[in-house]
Amino acid sequence: MEMYLGDWLGRRARLTPDRIALYDAECGMQPLTYAAWNAQATRAAALLRRLGVARGERVAVLAYNSVAFLDLWFACGKIGAIMQPLNWRLTPGELAALVADGTPSVFVYGPEFAPLIADLRPLAPSVRVWIAFDATARAAASDVAFAERDGCDEAVPPLPLGWDDPWVICYTGGTTGTPKGAVLTHGNVAWNAINTVASWGLDAHDVAILNAPLFHTGGLNVFTAPLVLVGGASVVCKGFQVDQVFDLVNSGLVTLFFGVPTMFIALQQHPRWPEADFSRLKLVISGGAPCPMPVFEEFWRRGVDFKTGYGLTEAGPNTFWLPPADVRRKPGAVGHPLMFIDLKLVDAEGRDVGPGTVGELLIRGPHVCAGYWGRPAETARAFTPDGWLRTGDLAVCDEEGYYTIVGRLKDVIISGGENIYPAEVESVLAAHPAVAEVALIAAPDLRWGEVGWAVVVPRPGQALDTDGLLAFAGERLARYKLPRRVIWVEALPKTAAGKIDKQGLVRAYVTSQQEERA
Repeated sequence: MEMYLGDWLGRRARLTPDRIALYDAECGMQPLTYAAWNAQATRAAALLRRLGVARGERVAVLAYNSVAFLDLWFACGKIGAIMQPLNWRLTPGELAALVADGTPSVFVYGPEFAPLIADLRPLAPSVRVWIAFDATARAAASDVAFAERDGCDEAVPPLPLGWDDPWVICYTGGTTGTPKGAVLTHGNVAWNAINTVASWGLDAHDVAILNAPLFHTGGLNVFTAPLVLVGGASVVCKGFQVDQVFDLVNSGLVTLFFGVPTMFIALQQHPRWPEADFSRLKLVISGGAPCPMPVFEEFWRRGVDFKTGYGLTEAGPNTFWLPPADVRRKPGAVGHPLMFIDLKLVDAEGRDVGPGTVGELLIRGPHVCAGYWGRPAETARAFTPDGWLRTGDLAVCDEEGYYTIVGRLKDVIISGGENIYPAEVESVLAAHPAVAEVALIAAPDLRWGEVGWAVVVPRPGQALDTDGLLAFAGERLARYKLPRRVIWVEALPKTAAGKIDKQGLVRAYVTSQQEERA
């Protein structure tokens, strides 16, 4: 069955035309109503149609967060085009691989990336039209200015679409090989929004800080699309800036904030942290990677029901809800599945495991992606024959039905036959007052098969040595879980999604050492 599914803003503008939809943080918090936003997105859709973009064609975008970026997303929805947001941290060669994967016919770029576009252009033969968000920073005189949409007043006829029609190709945050493009359909985005609103209690009065990158599912789908569904608002920020977050929290305007652990660590280590009042927010939630327990405890001391979520590009990403009453009672748990999501845990042979037993998390529901763009073999490997998504994440469910994520299947360190879950060890090490950040990686060992190495960033001005850290951890962890080596560094490398790049650490400290010995 086909419906006019793609016109989210048109429908929302009819329902609540005068409600504020967006605040543009780059323009002095300028507000934009749903009626005005829909008009902008409609003109953007008309520009794309004028440029010959047809249903199913890909529109790549390389830009920092902006209102124009969001206009483009919902414009693609109106005409059945597929947005292909690209990671702006990548090199021209890496971007060329993604362009070859998605074969976009249109490429839209932000002003900061005009020099990069000059290098990328000959590597992107599928692109027939280049569009600059900022006309003053065009990479070539022939490039179209996005502002030309202002002259596109022609109507955009409603386009019937099916729930399975693709809307976004969102690339996974993998750190090895070319990222895979998860195909998020109109149905996937809608059901993630429905699950989130129904289970997290979002409403039209909520305002979220949108500073997660829009090339990532967290920026698109944690709060942005769900708030459009319910008629709430987002504060559009170019990116994550610590002072800006404090300013927005102190303003009393925002009610929702999502971030990855590194963002919350940066906030808590900032001089403004002691005076910040997050208690006025309705929801403060971490996701994207395991969050160290000291970060939770610091929020809890202030009466903030800080919690961790769980999601992945291929599913939602929103998957669980932990009721406020259970935040401290179930520390580190992600809670129960959202309204229309099925979960199960299985062992290596695919058999269901019982309460208290670690197993791989499998997910099923209408929010799960349609597979990987152009990769049928990898899509087949990602799903069981009966339609469950294999997440590759390990979890445990307790007797009360609360789930806790314990790590990645590939990250588990098997030392002398014992499983070591890095998230557990990292949380203990991070509890030391002199530790700023830490990552546990696997290293080969002749006696034990493999052991854990801890890569640690100390807090500035704090005295700490390896013996002291291991003594601290030894009071809280079994001996086999203790790192066999501690590597002291000034900073940990991060992926585009803000997660610690463990593969980069393995290459830097494990692989390089093996090569030196060879």
